[in-house]
Amino acid sequence: MSGVVMSRDAVVSRLRAAGCVFAEDEAELLVGEAGGDGARLQRWVAARVSGLPLEQVLGWAWFRGLRIVVAPGVFVPRRRSEHLVELAVEQVVSGSVVVDVCCGSGAVAAAVQAECPGTVVWACDVDERATACARVNVAEGEVLTGDLLSPLPRDLAGRVRVMTANAPYVPSDAVALMPPEARDHEPRAALDGGADGLAVQARVIAEAPRWLAPGGVLLVETSLQQAEGTAGLMRAAGLSVQLSRNEDLDATVACGRRV
Repeated sequence: MSGVVMSRDAVVSRLRAAGCVFAEDEAELLVGEAGGDGARLQRWVAARVSGLPLEQVLGWAWFRGLRIVVAPGVFVPRRRSEHLVELAVEQVVSGSVVVDVCCGSGAVAAAVQAECPGTVVWACDVDERATACARVNVAEGEVLTGDLLSPLPRDLAGRVRVMTANAPYVPSDAVALMPPEARDHEPRAALDGGADGLAVQARVIAEAPRWLAPGGVLLVETSLQQAEGTAGLMRAAGLSVQLSRNEDLDATVACGRRV
C-alpha cells in the first residue's frame, strides 16, 4: 500500500469535472481495482482525466463475461461485438476451425473459444500491440501478426467453418466525430474504413471464400447504414447473404455463407 487513498467521492468529482458521463461507475471500478494503493489510484485517475479510455487505464475490458486484457494504443472491444460471438457460436461444433480477422485484443476469438470447447481458433491482426494482448486472451488458440488473412497457413484454405471480422468501418471523414477516447487513443487503422467505410471490409470479403469450407460462414460487423453495402460486397464474392440485427446491442452483422 502506498500514498494517501482518494475517497470515492473525490474520484467522482474529478471524473465528473473532466466530463466522464459515468463518473460514479468508473470511480467504483478505479477505487476497487486500486486495492488501497493510493499512488496507483492517483495515477489512474490522472490518466482517465487526461482522456485515456477507462479500459486502457485498468488494463482490461469486460466482454461477454470475460476480462479481456487491453493496453494503451489497442482497440477497446465494444459490447456490440458480442453479437458476432452469438452468431459464431450458433455455427460451430467441436473441432470446427474459427478464424477471427482484424482481431484486435482477441475478444471475439477468446469468447468463442470459452463458449465452444474444442474449437480450433486462429486470430490475426496487423497491429503488434493488439496481437500481444490477443496472445494473452486467446490462450489456447493461434495468434498471428500480419495484414488481414495473409499470415494464415495455406493448409487452412477451404477448412474454415466460421470467419469473424470486426474490420474498421467508420468512414474516414467521420473519425474526427468519434468520442475522444477512440479517436485520440485507439489506432487509426482500427477505426478508419476508408471513404465509405467499406474499404477494409471489401478486402476481407474478397479473400474469404477461398478460406471457407463448403457451408462455412463469414460474419462481418457493420453499421445499420452500411449493411446493404456490406451485403452487396458479399453477394459479389459469391456468398449467400443474410443480415442480422440485435437492437439491444445496437449491432448489425452481415452473414455470408459459402454455398
